[in-house]
Amino acid sequence: MLSYRHSFHAGNHADVLKHLVLVRIIRALQQKEKGFFYLDTHASVGRYSLSGYEAEKTAEYREGIARLWQRDDLPPEVVDYVAQIKKLHYGEQLKHYAGSPLIAANLLRPQDRALLTELHPSDFPTLRNNFKQFENVTTKRENGYQQLKAALPPKERRGLVLIDPPYELKEDYDLVVQAVEEGYKRFATGTYAIWYPVVLRQHVKRIVRGLEQSGIRKILQIELAVRPDSDQRGMTASGMIVINPPWTLESEMKAVLPYLCKTLVPENTASWKVDWITPE
Repeated sequence: MLSYRHSFHAGNHADVLKHLVLVRIIRALQQKEKGFFYLDTHASVGRYSLSGYEAEKTAEYREGIARLWQRDDLPPEVVDYVAQIKKLHYGEQLKHYAGSPLIAANLLRPQDRALLTELHPSDFPTLRNNFKQFENVTTKRENGYQQLKAALPPKERRGLVLIDPPYELKEDYDLVVQAVEEGYKRFATGTYAIWYPVVLRQHVKRIVRGLEQSGIRKILQIELAVRPDSDQRGMTASGMIVINPPWTLESEMKAVLPYLCKTLVPENTASWKVDWITPE
């Protein structure tokens, strides 16, 4: 089933969290001169119009990136993230949003490289076209999970794997854990960042339980909730599970998440957490 289209959700609160974490990890990797490898397993198209039919139908970006766009009190980490989105704009009006592959591609140095995979038959041609000008970026129409076998370990022996499936099927929650286990066998020193939605909390617990049972250490969970868990339809929160996170990530997110709660959710229903699933 390949019906999910991220263009309906681009720039929402979940994207803010995901891409803020993405930028912080890449900045940490850039502290060393040696190149790194970036793998985006579910890349989608990489760039979105916020004035198109899909984005305006849900208007989720208005409670995400739009609430950060013109503020002058952003923490430095959030300034850096918003700056990556502003690279798409020539004026002050918010018109476009960069997906994770474009944010990463724009941050790559000449010695770094990226592999972007997307299986959706409509999205892949757009992805390929959007990244044809990047010499150090490769796009493939492949199953992203399988790339944790095929593409790892990278020759650089340094890298970040972003796993961001649509979770259309319940099996995705198990496939994520299986893919990470396969990747970790080949590349135990890499950083793995798993995005997840909170629609039913029990599904998130399946991922957490699977990772706990894997024996993998150094797993950090970062979550931003816009409202309490519910059995009603809709996403109440989202999170990032990071294996081998940079040592700075925990403190950075503990500093930034209270600000995001206050700014993105003025209704005062938000909450956050930064906890270790398994420590070092």
